[in-house]
Amino acid sequence: MSKLSGLTPQEIVDALDQYIIGQNAAKKSVAIALRNRQRRARLPDDIRDEVAPKNILMIGPTGVGKTEIARRLAKLSGAPFIKVEATKFTEVGYVGRDVESMVRDLMSKAVVMVKDEMKSGVERAARDAAEEALLDVLVPGSSLPPPEGADIKTPVEPDRGQHAREVLRRKLKEGELDDRMVEITAGGGRKPHVEVISGAGIEQMGFDFGNLGSIFQGPKKPRKVKVSRARELLEAEQQEKRIDAESAIETARDRVQNAGIIFIDEIDKIAVKDGRSGGHDVSREGVQRDILPIVEGSTVNTKFGMVDTAHILFIAAGAFNLSKPSDLIPELQGRFPLRVELESLNAEDFREILTSPRNALTRQYTELLATEEVVLIFEDDAVKRLSDIAAEVNTHTENIGARRLHTVLELLLEDVSFNAPNLTGQTIRVTEEYVNERLNKIIEDRDLSRYIL
Repeated sequence: MSKLSGLTPQEIVDALDQYIIGQNAAKKSVAIALRNRQRRARLPDDIRDEVAPKNILMIGPTGVGKTEIARRLAKLSGAPFIKVEATKFTEVGYVGRDVESMVRDLMSKAVVMVKDEMKSGVERAARDAAEEALLDVLVPGSSLPPPEGADIKTPVEPDRGQHAREVLRRKLKEGELDDRMVEITAGGGRKPHVEVISGAGIEQMGFDFGNLGSIFQGPKKPRKVKVSRARELLEAEQQEKRIDAESAIETARDRVQNAGIIFIDEIDKIAVKDGRSGGHDVSREGVQRDILPIVEGSTVNTKFGMVDTAHILFIAAGAFNLSKPSDLIPELQGRFPLRVELESLNAEDFREILTSPRNALTRQYTELLATEEVVLIFEDDAVKRLSDIAAEVNTHTENIGARRLHTVLELLLEDVSFNAPNLTGQTIRVTEEYVNERLNKIIEDRDLSRYIL
């Protein structure tokens, strides 16, 4: 057997390190889970179905990277991924979302993902077809045979028509006709009608823009769109025509069943504390029991057909500050054999988060203001001070982890962001003194900081 393809566990961890600071234990667990999927795919048929994924329970406060780890893992593997909140579900028989909706949502997302991939493969052909269709409208009679249902008011001589077609083709490619208006009328049971309403003269002819709305919505009123928008609609229609919908659904189902990832957040909120079973606790336990068969492996009916959940990877997460994992029903605990505890973030972690990841917050703000031709520079002392402030606020108020940095930076740069259009060409240096000037008063007034930071 040849060497297993795909990312190694260390390569997965290295990729996660580019976006997530710390949390090495959690990264290691998800890296192993992803690698085991690659290994399972290479197993003989008689044992492949027996190898179930090792679901993961992440325990840690908010804002430490639980969701980001799962999301980045799905992106690395190209797997269908959704995040759901356990508190949004209700027990069967009550008003609200049932737990099977998470599988239906995952399947819907997978179908969209697969269709987008297929569309990229036919993009060029669809673009060419859309261009020809638009030229049929703009130069009636230049294409033989004419479009079905064409109503050519003024016949065009073939030679002249072909010449005009090539002239307009060049203008179309260069965007010179993008602002020309066409009127689209999509009638029930008949082909949409297009009328060119700008440019030299008025030309009317039938044209198929595809199904621009559900047939159940009845006839559509005429609407005016620019050529640029008409081209988008035509390209989308041509892409849909070239996609095998049944094949897309089958591919999506296979991905969901063998590579899908469902992230269940706030699972601690449905834990029943101290074995109590009254009032809301009954509903919480009911939701757990409804989740159980899906995690264990069951067949869920979706609009795209039946989906088997036996090999979907489930990653659950919760702070567990008011409850503990053992408060979950024993059967559900057993379906999450891997447990990792994520650490709270300190000032040093915040310092790295502000500067190290590829999507570092300081880089985001620098690039945003660069669009206004404002140069924003964060000095090292300022970054250290911002990190200390975020850690301090998390200590004496609610600890929301790295999310605190967003609040602190928004307040720090509020005036710069507001006045940026008037600061074009200037360089703004964020120093420790600047940080203290903007934030110290709020930090010192703890009652005020609870509301602002």
